[in-house]
Amino acid sequence: MKLSTQLPYSDDPVAGADRIVELEKAGLDVVWVAEAYSYDAVSVMGYLAARTSRIEIGSGILPIFTRTPSLLAMTAAGLDALSGGRAILGLGTSGPQVVEGFHGVPFDKPVARTREVIEICRSVWRREKVEHRGLYEIPLPAERGTGLGKPLKLINHPRRADIPIWVASLGDKNVEMTAELAQGWLPHAVVPERMEEAFGAPLAAGLAKRDPALGPLQIAGGGFLALEEEMWEPARRAARAMFALYIGGMGARGKNFYNTVMQRQGWPDEAKIVQDLYLDGHKEEAAAALPDDFIDRSTLIGPAGHVRERIAALHEAGVTHLQVTPVTNDAPGVLGQVREWLP
Repeated sequence: MKLSTQLPYSDDPVAGADRIVELEKAGLDVVWVAEAYSYDAVSVMGYLAARTSRIEIGSGILPIFTRTPSLLAMTAAGLDALSGGRAILGLGTSGPQVVEGFHGVPFDKPVARTREVIEICRSVWRREKVEHRGLYEIPLPAERGTGLGKPLKLINHPRRADIPIWVASLGDKNVEMTAELAQGWLPHAVVPERMEEAFGAPLAAGLAKRDPALGPLQIAGGGFLALEEEMWEPARRAARAMFALYIGGMGARGKNFYNTVMQRQGWPDEAKIVQDLYLDGHKEEAAAALPDDFIDRSTLIGPAGHVRERIAALHEAGVTHLQVTPVTNDAPGVLGQVREWLP
């Protein structure tokens, strides 16, 4: 297993980069840079490329609706060149609240668009003249523009034509597409004992169509990490607040993929209660309503023996990248300790 973490989108990026430099020394393998309606991820990734020397630097995630496919490809190629071949292009759809509410772009056909973005990115990295007909039309047809557009290829020679693409996906069709086309998968709230129940069918359908040249599907999973006893309750509170936001507030009643995943993992009634409380403005009550069992299974909080058991369960479920959010006064020390436990 590789060891990874994510920079929160609300963090001071300079202070966050300082922490990542120390975590790299402690054995961190991958850092993911989030982007919501915060600072853009690309600027921070470029800064991290200059500050680090070994770790992989992934976007976690760049929303596909906010950039053209060609720009996504150019950005990943530029970051890969600047980092010496350490870039990962993490893609996702975000959601209508951000895409339409902050960017003013229609949120439509997310799975089909992601599929086409992946195809176009790989075409750009192969330095092919980009010609695509689908939801994205490249070059733009004459009737929709000036008629002066022509097929172009990337001027630069990318360091790699196979920059890893990871996709954050939750719905069945999106998970299936991820398993078919992407190098890696960024799920949410991985409960290893319920992976098969929640995602087994779409994963199997996608893997059956997967090109062997892509290699095995890489999967991230883990959660809030706390080993010191005095940090257990602060970590659980942080986990509850985060899960309440996503399961309760990310989306609307009847359309919240995070909520659906919790239901399919075995907590249907509790998921509905959390959402109702959160959307009615009772955020603290929503966090408190999350079952203890769910928190215990979806985090890495507790004594060393418990955390080691959770890591083993994640590995058994197919997780290849242990994704941790340390809650500690000594993140390098804790990560160094956890690194020794990885299979």
